[in-house]
Amino acid sequence: MSKLLSPFSKEQLLPQEETLELIREKGNLFIGLPKETSYQEKRVCLTPDAVAALVSQGHRILIEANAGIASGFKDKDYSEVGAEITNDTKKVFSCPIILKVEPPSLGEIELLNPQALLISALQLKTQNKKYFEALARKRITALAFEFIKDDDGTFPAVRVLSELAGTASVLIASELLANTNEGNGLLLGNISGVPPAEVVIIGAGTVGEYAARAAIGLGANVKVFDNSLTKLRSIQSNLGRQIYTSTLQPKTLLKALRRCDVAIGAIRGKNRSPIIVSEEMVEQMKPGSVIMDVSIDMGGCFESSEITTHDKPTFIKHDVIHYCVPNIPSRYSRTASKAISNIFTPYLSKIAEDGGIENAIRFDRGLKNGLYFYHGILTSKSVSDWFGLPYNDANLLIF
Repeated sequence: MSKLLSPFSKEQLLPQEETLELIREKGNLFIGLPKETSYQEKRVCLTPDAVAALVSQGHRILIEANAGIASGFKDKDYSEVGAEITNDTKKVFSCPIILKVEPPSLGEIELLNPQALLISALQLKTQNKKYFEALARKRITALAFEFIKDDDGTFPAVRVLSELAGTASVLIASELLANTNEGNGLLLGNISGVPPAEVVIIGAGTVGEYAARAAIGLGANVKVFDNSLTKLRSIQSNLGRQIYTSTLQPKTLLKALRRCDVAIGAIRGKNRSPIIVSEEMVEQMKPGSVIMDVSIDMGGCFESSEITTHDKPTFIKHDVIHYCVPNIPSRYSRTASKAISNIFTPYLSKIAEDGGIENAIRFDRGLKNGLYFYHGILTSKSVSDWFGLPYNDANLLIF
C-alpha cells in the first residue's frame, strides 16, 4: 500500500488555538501637559497647532499655566484652540496621560494617579533606582520617546534633536569665533579672496552630518573623522558631494586639529563617549579656536571638556574656547518644541485610534520599543541590566 503524501508537517496538522480578531475601538484621550521644572529646560511637548489638531479629534488637553511660555507660546495661544489652562499642578498630574520633555522628578511621580500613562524622555544614564521604584509603586505605564522606533527602524526623536544639535553647534561656534567672545576673529564663511575657516567634525552620525551641512553651507572647509567606514560613506552620499573623510588615526587627526578653527565632538559610545582628543592635542590647537563638545551629555570626547550651562556656556583652557552645554536643543526651544510636537502628535492620534495604549503597543512594534514600564512592571532589558532590576518581557504581558 502506497504511503499517503501531505504538503503539511505533523505539527501543522495538530489542532491550533483560534486567533480571534482584536477589535480596535477609537477612544478619546485626556492629556495633561505640566510645566517643565528641570534646570534650563524650556521646551514643551505640544505646540498650539498640535493641540488644535488633537482637540479637533475630540481629545481633551489640560495645560499648566505658562507651560509653553519659554518656547514663545502663551496660554492664550493654547486656550484659543481648545485647551484648558490651570494653575493647579496637581490637577494636571492627575490626568490619565501625562506628556513631559524631561522625566518627572520623584515629587512629580507622587502626583501621578495610579495606572497613569507617562510619555517623556527617560535619560537612562542620569536615573537611579528610586525613580523606577516610584513608578512601580504607582503601577505606571511609561514610554521613553527616545526609544520609540519609526517604520524604517530609526529613532525619530533622537534623530530630529540630533539634527538640531548638529546645525546649532556650527552656528554657535561661528559666534564664538568673534573677537567679542575672545575668539580668533575669523568669520565662519567664504569671503572672496579670504581662505575659508577650517572645521573638524569627530563623528559621522546625524549630529556630524548636520554640522557638516551647516558648515559647508557657510563656506567652511570640512573634515569628518569616524572609525565607521559605513558612516563615512553615508555622510558623503547624504551630503551629495565629496568631502575630506578619515578614520580616527591620531597623527592625521592631530594634524587637522592644529589647523582647524572649530572642532566639533559628535561621537557616542555604549556607556559613555570615548576620549578621542587628549589634553596634549588640545594644547596644540590654535589660540582662539573653538571646541564644541556636543557629546558632553555622554561624558564628552575631548579630555579637556567640563560640563557648562546655558547661563555660562564657555570656558577657556589652553587658549581654546570650550562650549560643553549638554542640552543644546533647549537653546532653540521653539524649534525644538515644534520638532518634538511633530513626533508626539501622530503617536497620540494612533493611541486613540487603536483604543488605548495596550492596543497601540500590540499593533505597533516601534511604539512597544519605547515601553519600559507596563502597569508597574519593568519591561526594558537595558534598564534591568543597568540597574540590576528584575524585568518581564513585554511580549509576555501584551499579546
